Amino acid sequence: MPRLPHRFFGRIFSRRNASPVRHFAQSNAQLLDSSDKLEEETLPWYSQDRFYHVKIGEIFQSRYQVVGKLGFGGYSTVWLSRDLQQHKYVTLKVFERDSSEGERELEAYKRLDAARSSHDGAMLVRTALDSFQIGTTGSFFQCLVHKPLGISLRDLRLRFATSILPEKLVKLTLLHLLLALDYLHTEAGIIHTDIQEKNIMLGIEDDSILVDFEEAEKSNPSPRKIVGDRVIYSSRKLKKTKEHGRPVLCDFGQARFGLESYSSDIQPHIYRAPEVILRIPWDQKVDIWNVGVMTWDLFEKGHLFYGRDSSKQNSDIHHLAEMIALLGPPPTEMLQSSSYASDFFDSQGKWKEAVPVPSTTLEDLEGNLQGAQQELFLAFLRKMLRWRPEDRQTARDLLSDPWLRSP
Repeated sequence: MPRLPHRFFGRIFSRRNASPVRHFAQSNAQLLDSSDKLEEETLPWYSQDRFYHVKIGEIFQSRYQVVGKLGFGGYSTVWLSRDLQQHKYVTLKVFERDSSEGERELEAYKRLDAARSSHDGAMLVRTALDSFQIGTTGSFFQCLVHKPLGISLRDLRLRFATSILPEKLVKLTLLHLLLALDYLHTEAGIIHTDIQEKNIMLGIEDDSILVDFEEAEKSNPSPRKIVGDRVIYSSRKLKKTKEHGRPVLCDFGQARFGLESYSSDIQPHIYRAPEVILRIPWDQKVDIWNVGVMTWDLFEKGHLFYGRDSSKQNSDIHHLAEMIALLGPPPTEMLQSSSYASDFFDSQGKWKEAVPVPSTTLEDLEGNLQGAQQELFLAFLRKMLRWRPEDRQTARDLLSDPWLRSP
């Protein structure tokens, strides 16, 4: 198996200790209109009872003091905090009340902690430093404590003028990601199911950006809205830096455990594997499909699949038509194992043509490479983008791919 390079890019990480308890002024903070929805309030399922309203300066477990808001996700808010016992920065992730995603993520970190592997991929997967709950045992908010990470892979990509990553950086990113997946699949027994750019974050090489974040919050408090005893904050971005650490695979809220087959609905719509769309059992190979589709997003303009109808609504039939255009028709035995497939294919496995199959190929769509390099790149993609899960290469096999290893 290829070994990791000494570092991703940038300087070696160095930790700077910081002082303990901080005091944050509130009087000069910009107050936003309380009637406007802000950040997590914009989620369709948001309710004030489902989210714990963290306050900047608040201390949890007599140890973790909140410094500022880093962001929010579908089921959680994320905060830069200070570990007062260890005198260092940490990230605090606070899930919504009684979150199944929080329970899954905690279970994933327990499994990763138990694995204690020397596999190269182990250091490329996020782990938890601590966990605790806010509330009673009957109803609570799950909290996870992590080592801070920097920007997401998506944010890094968007910093380039072309909004795509250079080929060399795509290869380096994939090398790390495939090592992480090989570790998850072969040793930890975890299927991620949600591999996308925002769930891959870069390590922090220079923690002065964390100090700057804290000082900015002290001198120029984040805008916020106040409704009764609730405070909703605007997120603050970390300062830009040219020094980034290794990519780390994060967010295990949708993970599944063990490598048997599952049948539940998973994956963001445009990243859904064929077996998920066709509602037949799936396994760890859904992660391999995810890597293939995400690779295109990193390196090309636009998505590989859109899967939407004329009104921009998610559409399985349009998604399948796009797949047929690029992969050819699905194997008949795969269709025969799916009762849902009869909505789109006849008894002989032929497309019913309720919507037309686009007239395009991967070669038509690929616009960054030429000649032998393009052939190698597309061959790499085709090792992952296959109808049958068992036909997709494993993460370990992909690490030896000629395009990935080419200079």
